[in-house]
Amino acid sequence: MIEQTVTVPPEERVRREPARRPVRPREAVRFPVLAVVFVCAACGLVYELELVALSSYLIGDSVTQASVVLSVMVFAMGLGSLLAKRLRCRAAVGFGLVEAALALVGGCSAMVLYAAFAWLGESRYVVVAFSLAIGVLIGAEIPLLMSLIQRTGREPGSGEPDDAAGTVADLFAADYVGALVGGLAFPFLLLPWLGQLTGALVTGAVNAVAGGGLVLWVFRRDLTARSRALLLAVNLGVLAVLATATVLVDDFEQAARRAVYGEDVRVAVHTDLQEVVVTGGPEGPPDLFLDGRLRVSGEDEYRYHEALVHPAMNGPHARVLIVGGGDGMAVREVLRHPGVRSVTVVELDPGVVRLARTDPALARLNAQAFRDPRVRVVHEDAFHWLRGAADRVRERYDVVLSDLPDPGITPSTKLYSEEFYGLVARILGPSGRFAVHAGSVTDRPHTYWTVDATLRAAGFATRPYSASGRTPGFAAGPDRADRSAGTGPGPCDWGFLLAVPGDRPPALGLAPGGPRPRSLDAETLADAARRAERTRGAETPPSSTLVHPRYGD
Repeated sequence: MIEQTVTVPPEERVRREPARRPVRPREAVRFPVLAVVFVCAACGLVYELELVALSSYLIGDSVTQASVVLSVMVFAMGLGSLLAKRLRCRAAVGFGLVEAALALVGGCSAMVLYAAFAWLGESRYVVVAFSLAIGVLIGAEIPLLMSLIQRTGREPGSGEPDDAAGTVADLFAADYVGALVGGLAFPFLLLPWLGQLTGALVTGAVNAVAGGGLVLWVFRRDLTARSRALLLAVNLGVLAVLATATVLVDDFEQAARRAVYGEDVRVAVHTDLQEVVVTGGPEGPPDLFLDGRLRVSGEDEYRYHEALVHPAMNGPHARVLIVGGGDGMAVREVLRHPGVRSVTVVELDPGVVRLARTDPALARLNAQAFRDPRVRVVHEDAFHWLRGAADRVRERYDVVLSDLPDPGITPSTKLYSEEFYGLVARILGPSGRFAVHAGSVTDRPHTYWTVDATLRAAGFATRPYSASGRTPGFAAGPDRADRSAGTGPGPCDWGFLLAVPGDRPPALGLAPGGPRPRSLDAETLADAARRAERTRGAETPPSSTLVHPRYGD
């Protein structure tokens, strides 16, 4: 038998061998993927923190808003992971579209949320909707990337082990480190430099560039020509929308601010801590808003500040401490009393005091109180300052005034706690008097009487009273101060508590020989005490904010 040797030309061998997809080295893909996971995780956490911060500012009660956003978003991430299973067969184009959608939704979330607040008067449902949408998109990222990265770096039949566990560990490590960077960048870089609206838009642009760039560059061979064109068009469209919104963000913010505060906005500044807005005509009384809540109504603020200050000055009042009061109105009333030697104001935000000094309308309203040489301003957290005050001050204070927002606003709650009142007791003289603004007696009686119980638990005897005459729209507490959106007239009174050390409640009156307030006299104070007592219900437990907060409706 004769054997024949058949020689196959090389080009014929190429045609007969089954075509095999080129395999990309694992390291060529691994580092770009991990870098994009890092960036996308940072962007995702910025979106999350943006929703928490803005919803707390617009709605109030930061604990509730953080709980809603975080819980909804974590649930939605699990839902997104399940939905991503349907996209695994087309993981590259799926990931590109997911990142484009996340960049658009997350980048525009702050503007849409603020627009809903300004023009619709309600933003709770918008917060939930954005938390759900962003969570679903974030949850789909890792499963799609896992599908992509597992297709690279190992040639079939090569015997090389598939290190799926190591890949998962790398992806989650990059994800967690990116989240750390995003969480730190939001308060220390984005908010101070760009603000909430522009910061979210810039974050969205970074997200779109990172996600789209990874797919169109590293995984371009997994895309058809039609898919590449689709992803390129979608990402360019998203970037165009974000860029346009960034250019128009100042005009949008001004229009939204006018929708919230009216047409006569004179000053609007963002301090390191809050948004401060002053409204009113050049000759009319100004209104001061802090984070969207009316704190000083120029038409009748004197009723509030006279009721807070003058009953407490009925006794020794040479040394006075004011906690809060950065607007200077309480200082004005204190300085009307003869015999005042020194006034210390502990105000956290220097921007409020600066505006109260320099704005002509506010300075006229507070009678240039901060120019008085007897007034000293300390820019520090009141709780922290009081912890060391007992060792620093040479003499105890005769009068302490707590001129703070309602305890329903979470940042203020610790300043209504038993621990805080215990610190006040350490620096108050034995015959000293302590006046506390405790919210509305009629609208929030539970909160008001919880403050009363907390003061008594800290060793004070109290005398409840209130002042009426609040103008429509005034909201010193967690209600939105929006007089243009039809949210109602708001509370019709302010509730106060006059406290002294010991077991004997103080007398409620005015200082003999002192100034005569426009809104107070002996009969008015007696009526104010009776009105407050009529709202007393069952005994409420005191609030220890550091352990068991009890404030709320």
